[in-house]
Amino acid sequence: MTPEATPEHSRLTTALRELRTRTGLSLAALAERTPYSKSSWERYLNGRTLPPRRAVQDLCRLAGEPEGRMLALWEIAESQWSGRAAEAPSTPQPSSGPPRKPAQERPDRPDRADRKRLMTVLTSVCAVTLGGVTAVVVMLSDRQGASDPPPTAPSAPGPRCRGASCEGQDPIHMFCGAGPDTLTTERTSTGARVELRYSPRCEASWARMWRTRTGDRLEIAASGPTHRAEVEGQVDTESYVYTVMTAARPGTVVRACFRPAAADAGRECVDARVGRETTDPPAEQRSTAGGAAPTATPRPASAAPRRSRPASG
Repeated sequence: MTPEATPEHSRLTTALRELRTRTGLSLAALAERTPYSKSSWERYLNGRTLPPRRAVQDLCRLAGEPEGRMLALWEIAESQWSGRAAEAPSTPQPSSGPPRKPAQERPDRPDRADRKRLMTVLTSVCAVTLGGVTAVVVMLSDRQGASDPPPTAPSAPGPRCRGASCEGQDPIHMFCGAGPDTLTTERTSTGARVELRYSPRCEASWARMWRTRTGDRLEIAASGPTHRAEVEGQVDTESYVYTVMTAARPGTVVRACFRPAAADAGRECVDARVGRETTDPPAEQRSTAGGAAPTATPRPASAAPRRSRPASG
């Protein structure tokens, strides 16, 4: 821990490292996907600098993590870092007697707002699974003797399903969403984007869409049943909406079909074959539904991706 760091900042740094590990992204890749440079991310993740609130939100978005717990950790660390939580010193009373030896200082106690945020963090931490437990273990190891070697970054939690057991499961909840391969990204006639994703660790695929309208639907199928997701409201239009997973081994052809909300609009489908070494192609090399090169457009960053409830029918 650096001289300027606080225990609250150390907890935030450990949680940020765990999120970065889940994304599977290098520092250079983080810089490409966010407004912050590679050197900035290195300082944030090493604990040398307190990251901006927006950087924490961006990392949550890339890891598919809800923002609540991380922002609560950030708020406590930021208040301690800036000194807002320190109690104002009391005015000394005049005394005619000889000066007394000053009493030993007691640690500053957090104010009411800090205590409330701390309770929020503790409640959230109780609900997290293996990823949060790993972060706590690393934090405890930081408190061991100074002669101990520095702790290594926590490893990503293993997937909770594989192959057929992933059928119909949520990729984020099953820990399949960390570092997936992108099979293809397409631009539909309405301007919506559709992306097919695949997790080699889970041997399962899913589809997601963004820049959508309320009522748009997305379907995915491989060798099993068809799974659907629907854009249900304004919140969904400002974020990703993704389907549950379908089992897909290397060589399997996966199909995603986009159904616009407009009644007179046709269905647009895209197929992709799962390869043994699938990579994430640059945006300018991805083909669109019409065959033309797509225009690079930013993906939504105002909200964390979420899966819509399966559409009926």
